[in-house]
Amino acid sequence: MHNFHTTRTAWLYLAPALLVLAMAGLLPIGFVAFYSLHDTFGGNVFIWVGTDWFQQVLGSAEFYDAILRSLGFAMLVLAVQIPLGIYLALRMPRSGALTTLVIVLLSIPMLTPTIVVGYLWKAMIQPGTGLLYQSLLSIGITLDMNSVVWTWAILLLMDTWHWTGLVVLLCYARLRTIPAAHYQAAAIDSASSRAVFRYIQLPRLKLVLAIAVLLRFMDSFTLYTEPYVITRGGPGVSTTFLSHELVQTGLIQFDLGMAGAMAVIYFLIALIVSACFYQLIVPTKGNRSNP
Repeated sequence: MHNFHTTRTAWLYLAPALLVLAMAGLLPIGFVAFYSLHDTFGGNVFIWVGTDWFQQVLGSAEFYDAILRSLGFAMLVLAVQIPLGIYLALRMPRSGALTTLVIVLLSIPMLTPTIVVGYLWKAMIQPGTGLLYQSLLSIGITLDMNSVVWTWAILLLMDTWHWTGLVVLLCYARLRTIPAAHYQAAAIDSASSRAVFRYIQLPRLKLVLAIAVLLRFMDSFTLYTEPYVITRGGPGVSTTFLSHELVQTGLIQFDLGMAGAMAVIYFLIALIVSACFYQLIVPTKGNRSNP
């Protein structure tokens, strides 16, 4: 009886948040799913077409190319930001004024709106006036945004500046929870810094790293604003990610059926990835281990 009362009270407290979540999340998804199964010729007249739009999307080479570009960029982001974040977290002092300053500096890019980040980096790479452009030119390197390699490098550098601080702060917070006795025992055993990282620090970082990888993958996989501001999807279609294809189809071409099918597939990819990471982050009862 007590457990039933506790559960009911918990659900009552959760009800407002669940209602807001349903209004902000489930209803839009429902409308998108409706569009993906219908065609319209204006005047709010919808005609059932079943899975026709899905067949067109899944048969489109442009769709798969956009997915590959999005996945490729997300993999690059993870390959750079996760190791870099771990390295910086390990090098940060445990306490002091310098640590506070570093945390503040790492937090500033994360608090910057995405549209501001896009225009900030666009200004930095402007030929003739951009700070980054001029800095590279002073050492004999010409930043050519008509080059695919340079374009991807700038987007990767921009995203690394924007979000590596998240990985650093997650890892740093977890490292602070490791008891000093662990390090003392390692010092007594004359363990190397590599051994300390492998057997003491890394096992404690697994959970936060799974969270960091999930957050960074989902954000970079759905990235839209900054690449659109900086490159407009170019040169050619080299930075036209899946998010660009979706916006182009739905908002510019106003092809609601095609955009709806694309959005549903996009959502399913994100849902599957999130479910896989959830299994890593929340172990089953039989496999629970001490944090």
